[in-house]
Amino acid sequence: MAKLRILKDTDPTLRKKSRAVDTITKRTLTLLDDMVETMRKANGVGLAGPQVGVLRKIVVIEVVEGEVLELINPEIIERSGSQTGYEGCLSLPGRTGIVTRPDYVKVKALDRNGEEKIYEGTGLLARCFCHELDHLDGTLYPDVADRMLSDEEYEEYMESDD
Repeated sequence: MAKLRILKDTDPTLRKKSRAVDTITKRTLTLLDDMVETMRKANGVGLAGPQVGVLRKIVVIEVVEGEVLELINPEIIERSGSQTGYEGCLSLPGRTGIVTRPDYVKVKALDRNGEEKIYEGTGLLARCFCHELDHLDGTLYPDVADRMLSDEEYEEYMESDD
């Protein structure tokens, strides 16, 4: 497995729409594995294809250690409720915003074997689904944030996280 380079917010690739995965190949499976390794090494909870320069609808999420969700061609099929909270992104290091997202999200996607799966999440998992699937459409969280934190607010936030 190889650690991939995570693109930063100034890279135009992050603003492009991803294409569906037509066929799951050995290369697709290697990409999934590499994305999980990269996400973990960067201390993230989610990573989307565009963040590593691959404009394909592929997402990995791990909000509970050891429980990795690999989503190919994911789409949100249901959402409800509302939650407002802090959000960051591996492609926007050192920045945090306050974002309102659904509190419940249901996603349909293919797994690595090409089988259709339904995933449901609340709280952080629902937030992660929305955040990562936004990447597939070229949307970054500051585009939908209620507001971004100032440098001082971000430092206070980071200190309170210790």
